[in-house]
Amino acid sequence: MSKRDYYEILGVSQSADAGTVKSAYRKLALQNHPDRNPGDSDAEERFKEAAEAYAVLADTNKRQRYDRFGHAGVGGASGRPDVDPTIFADFGDIFGGIGDIFGLGDLFGGGRRSGQARGGDLRYDLTIPFAEAATGTETSLQIPRLENCERCHGTQSEPGSSPERCSQCGGHGQVRYQQGILTVARPCRQCRGAGKVIKNPCTSCRGQGRVELTRKLTVKIPAGIDSGQRLRLQGEGEHGGRGGPAGDLYVVIDVEAHLFFERDGDDLWCQIPVSFPTLALGATIQIPTLEGEEALSVPAGTQPDAKLRIANRGMPSLSGRGRGHLYVTVQVLVPTSLSRTQKTLVEQLDETMPDKFSKPRSPLPDRSQNGDDRPFFDRVRDIFG
Repeated sequence: MSKRDYYEILGVSQSADAGTVKSAYRKLALQNHPDRNPGDSDAEERFKEAAEAYAVLADTNKRQRYDRFGHAGVGGASGRPDVDPTIFADFGDIFGGIGDIFGLGDLFGGGRRSGQARGGDLRYDLTIPFAEAATGTETSLQIPRLENCERCHGTQSEPGSSPERCSQCGGHGQVRYQQGILTVARPCRQCRGAGKVIKNPCTSCRGQGRVELTRKLTVKIPAGIDSGQRLRLQGEGEHGGRGGPAGDLYVVIDVEAHLFFERDGDDLWCQIPVSFPTLALGATIQIPTLEGEEALSVPAGTQPDAKLRIANRGMPSLSGRGRGHLYVTVQVLVPTSLSRTQKTLVEQLDETMPDKFSKPRSPLPDRSQNGDDRPFFDRVRDIFG
């Protein structure tokens, strides 16, 4: 029976580069690996066929000979290629992501211990007031997590005893077997890849090596942090199994809304009601900021809903360099009642205007809402204490 063309097997053109060849082989290997298709002799044959094709096309010299002389250029009378064992050096990269799929600890006899396990990462959701986000703060957290048992120090064995070497895998943590041209390794089922067996489990942790404890941690919250951002505390997650490294703790921040300011990145926005004469004639008014009141000049002829800026009075930048701006939207404050004299003056002013002005489309809420009829700035001062 004639052998199939190697390019046809991998489904690539003769001009395909090395990356395309590798990608095509990886796809076929994943689809047809015997561990994924138990008992399917056709899949096993396709897997071997693809490996044979890749062994030739991934080697520059063999590929050149194959392109010139066909199968005779890379094999003997049998037509089988003379496979250089070094061609499998990059199989570890090709199969780097499928160990978990097939339950393989290692491929092609490389040998890798899987006894130690990294501890799990933890998440802690922390809500902080707006003022603390602006200035930065330091807070204490109570974190429940798995830590190494103090009695056995994570060894899992009762003090005075120690784990014994697994008799099934000889302490390697893996059991190897031959499958066609491949040497495949699986985690040992008896020791679960640890290479050791616990004969005398620790009575405190029951042989687990870890116990759940609540740890108090101090966390520094930088100024300028915003909702959704997170802080990573390296090594403050759960401790790893069998002496493995600890995971990380991620503190996810939620900043409470402010009663007066709205935040947009590092910038702050607020709305200030002013009288019509102030907008028409111009004036200097006092604006609340994070640090206290600050003067803002309102130019003559300012229109309602105009946006004025106070530079560098927003939130601090999380990078520590500079800060945002404070943007003030001015809104016209229309009196709800006028005295007879005031009404006469307004009517006289209206008669001198070239055009008639209508009422604002979106008048401010009644100051008496919630029973508080104090002036606007008196109510704002209460917000800032």
